[in-house]
Amino acid sequence: MTTPKKLFIKTYGCQMNVYDSERMAEALGGEGYVETKDAEEADMILLNTCHIREKAAEKVYSELGRIKPLKERNPDLKIGVAGCVAQAEGEEIMRRQPAVDLVVGPQSYHRLPEMEARLREGKKALDTDFPEEDKFDELKARPKAKRAPSAFLTVQEGCDKFCAFCVVPYTRGAEVSRPVSRILEEARALIDRGVREITLLGQNVNAYHGQGADGSEKSLADLIWALSDVDGLERLRFTTSHPNDMQDDLIEAHRDCPKLMPYLHLPVQSGSDKILKRMNRSHTADSYLRLIERIRAARPDILLSGDFIVGFPEETEEDFQATLDLIREVNYGYAYSFKYSTRPGTPAAERAQVDAAEADDRLQRIQALITQQQQAIQQAMVGRDLNVLIEKPGKFDGQMVGKSEYLHAVHIDECKAQIGDILPVRIVEAKRNSLAAVSR
Repeated sequence: MTTPKKLFIKTYGCQMNVYDSERMAEALGGEGYVETKDAEEADMILLNTCHIREKAAEKVYSELGRIKPLKERNPDLKIGVAGCVAQAEGEEIMRRQPAVDLVVGPQSYHRLPEMEARLREGKKALDTDFPEEDKFDELKARPKAKRAPSAFLTVQEGCDKFCAFCVVPYTRGAEVSRPVSRILEEARALIDRGVREITLLGQNVNAYHGQGADGSEKSLADLIWALSDVDGLERLRFTTSHPNDMQDDLIEAHRDCPKLMPYLHLPVQSGSDKILKRMNRSHTADSYLRLIERIRAARPDILLSGDFIVGFPEETEEDFQATLDLIREVNYGYAYSFKYSTRPGTPAAERAQVDAAEADDRLQRIQALITQQQQAIQQAMVGRDLNVLIEKPGKFDGQMVGKSEYLHAVHIDECKAQIGDILPVRIVEAKRNSLAAVSR
């Protein structure tokens, strides 16, 4: 019997990279690889990289420097770099770090089996193309092994928005959407493996425009309604959205579709119209606020989250105050805030930068406000009856942990429910980053 080879994948960044790592592991599983959590015992190490954060490429090179001694001890070890840094850097990765054997972009990872075959021949492998074939069609069917009750499913990739700060159009390519039939097929395969909640992923997921069974173009709302008819699928979510693509039928789905959870991540990035224009966001603070009003009119209990960039080139204190004003008006349950950092090749990288100390101060102030709102919303959950999808055992005997409709982590003591159950609970305490509950 052939001993399986060990694959270690380290994933950086967004949920889409988590999904991509799963599919890479599945693709290499057909070549005899099984995943390991120990890089020291691996026959192949893959770094699935993200180019969103500051100095992303340099952090990858630092990680490669830490991995290199493993190859010195085990010359048969294969090292690969995947994802958006791989797409952006290409063969430069191999030039700067000769220990790297394989570089593959996010649109080409379905070619990993043939690339791995090149490695077995003693050759290096590089593929950062935007291939004509659909990588999802080329990937083998998902294995039947049991898995966690929540899963990601990519339905749309790429971006046509060209925000001035973002590299995604250059690393992921133009907006493309998967056909409805392929998504339904993958969703059913996930449900067969124990999944009860699916989060639909896309760089601009609400720009989805996949082909339906009748050959016509379908919206994200159409896709959600199609998925809601799938037996065994109890919950649906989607991320990440752009305000300009939040159409009426999607707002109505939040009102009318019982399987679509009352949570929406809708990044705005800034509350200043001047900065939004410089970001090339193509919306204003007022249009965003009016959109929020329409969404809340349709689903009054919806919990909103967002993204904010502070210290964007030319941002003044007045611009920053406009962002704080918008946050106060919306009242976010979650929000992610970042200090602007340059991305080579993007328009904003060439502009005059805000003083680093001032940007740091703004980040601290915005995070304090967001934390205040988040904790107040969590406190308001105390006494409410919610339904929790049980995902794993907690730290203590008899404790289970799951997710509420609103994406809050919920801990339940003396819980008899099993993983995958949806349990009615009453919230009894709000903690810093989670809720405590008792079974109803």
